[in-house]
Amino acid sequence: MTFQDLLRSQRVWDTELPAFDLAAAPHEPLPLFHQWFAEAVAAGQPEPHTMSLATVDEAGLPDVRTVMLHGADHRGWHFASHSTSAKGRQLAAHPHAALGFYWAAQGRQVRVRGAVTTGTPDESRADLHARSTGALASALVGRQSEVLPEYEELARSSESAWERAQTEPEAGVPTWTLYVVDPAEVEFFQGDARRRHVRLRYRRDGGAEWARELLWP
Repeated sequence: MTFQDLLRSQRVWDTELPAFDLAAAPHEPLPLFHQWFAEAVAAGQPEPHTMSLATVDEAGLPDVRTVMLHGADHRGWHFASHSTSAKGRQLAAHPHAALGFYWAAQGRQVRVRGAVTTGTPDESRADLHARSTGALASALVGRQSEVLPEYEELARSSESAWERAQTEPEAGVPTWTLYVVDPAEVEFFQGDARRRHVRLRYRRDGGAEWARELLWP
């Protein structure tokens, strides 16, 4: 079987998709995101807390990677990384980002766009220490996005970081930074088996109020 044959043989949304009751949609996006996230978990969606994070580099070219969501509240959508990483440097130069969630178990997507701010040092420290020993060990290794001369160097650094994370669970990592995407737009996409997908966009132009609008799929 060729790659193209294999590609075209894949099924899409091979399950019964939920309906999107637009009349019941709230006036702002955060409650709906919380609801959809809980429903994704209940539907057995693997790793529903992972998301695509898009930034731009110094030349204005797009960059994207998968990261974990660390929170979603009245301030925005939270994630964290080293300020010295590629995404950290990009966000320092161009503090805007886009997020993308895809929950195939229900044929749903959520897209978020907005300005990015950083949490306080105390918030960043609390975020790091709320996570697992492995997450702390990974942060202690540092040097994210730098060129790695050989894999053995990573193995040695990781072993040392694991030992420190286990003996010093409150160890600090000065470059660890909490980022918050303050949404200007949030779009909810509900797939439909007959391709009559529902797209509901919440949009805010500088004010506190949200405008809601349907989009053609």
